[in-house]
Amino acid sequence: MINISETAQAHFAKLLSNQAEGTHIRVFVVNPGTANAECGVSYCPADAVEADDIHLEFNGFTALVDADSKNYLEDAEIDFVTDQMGSQLTLKAPNAKLRKVADDASLFDRVHYFLQAEVNPQLAGHGGECSLIEITDDGYAVLQFGGGCNGCSQIDVTVKDGIEKQLMEIMGDEIKGVKDVTEHQRGDHSYY
Repeated sequence: MINISETAQAHFAKLLSNQAEGTHIRVFVVNPGTANAECGVSYCPADAVEADDIHLEFNGFTALVDADSKNYLEDAEIDFVTDQMGSQLTLKAPNAKLRKVADDASLFDRVHYFLQAEVNPQLAGHGGECSLIEITDDGYAVLQFGGGCNGCSQIDVTVKDGIEKQLMEIMGDEIKGVKDVTEHQRGDHSYY
């Protein structure tokens, strides 16, 4: 579920050695499954352990995850790096804002997840977004673009060379292509 690097494990073990007996590390997500999701790590004293907590054993300590955060911390990574600027604990949780879908989920759900997890974070850098409207009976993903993508001079490249190509590679024969139904209007919001 969570990969904690050797250096982060050593860091946590050292921190916990100065805490009360029975204190653990808690890894959690606040506002899971939303755009405002935030991941965190905190101390968890023995009297704050919940019956449904998931216990993950590491070298010298136990990390606890509450049941509500479990699916959002799938594939999470915690690392502790030291460089010229000092030391830093990093936590990456790619599924915190959007719950990962199962491999056997519906085609609509899998395409929606791909757009939200892979495409929209890239489009957000340009103030854009993309949403899935439908999957047609003949296998086309129908998309609606907004924000900076609406009227962008590179939208055709984004759709055909980016999204369509990736979706067809990932989904195989299930997706025949991508259709953009956005009525693109250039304006101050458009990214150039």
